[in-house]
Amino acid sequence: MNRLLRIPLLASRAFSSSARQLRNKVPEAQKRFQEDNGLPVHIKGGIGDVVLYRATMTLTLAVTCYSVYWLLYASLPQKKK
Repeated sequence: MNRLLRIPLLASRAFSSSARQLRNKVPEAQKRFQEDNGLPVHIKGGIGDVVLYRATMTLTLAVTCYSVYWLLYASLPQKKK
């Protein structure tokens, strides 16, 4: 019975302390994004942000053109066979 009463205590110890401590990286990111170096925000994050931004803009432009194409196609009268 004594073992059963200690289970909640052992479980809380296992979850309250972790084997590795995580560093808080937010202050470093704030310094990097708030410094005045003439770069736009979408470039300050590095090459990953640049690639993600350009992929998003390319996809947006492609989908917009595709939508306009189908709107024009739907607005024209169809040929009768």
